[in-house]
Amino acid sequence: MNKVFLIGNLTRDPELSETNSGTPVCRFGLAVNRRRSNAGEEPQVDFFNVTAWRGLAETIARFTKKGNKVSVVGSIQIRNYEDNAGQKRTFVDIIADDVEFLTPKGNGADTDEFSAAPAPSARKKPALEAFDDDADIPF
Repeated sequence: MNKVFLIGNLTRDPELSETNSGTPVCRFGLAVNRRRSNAGEEPQVDFFNVTAWRGLAETIARFTKKGNKVSVVGSIQIRNYEDNAGQKRTFVDIIADDVEFLTPKGNGADTDEFSAAPAPSARKKPALEAFDDDADIPF
């Protein structure tokens, strides 16, 4: 089974493009902190290239930007190629199946139309009307 779960921050703004057939594709970098084994140890970070397709690609491009924290569920894809100098290279990519946005609204997240709705606690509650519930009782 090839499944990966990552939580990290975008290292650059997502890049949305289309294939020749018109399928949306979004690419972005993700920085993931490693757990520290010792308290005084310098933090270590792993960097991943992530690719998302179709509707997920469009959503990511619309609602995220550099620095946003996201959760990515996907699979690892490894590609081998030869560069211009004839050197064999390996490219590791994460193909996203699901991305959850973890940056709260108002903390640098691109909120668009979702920011127009008031917070649930700020909404006015409807007034309750008094009624006589004993009037319909037949006894």
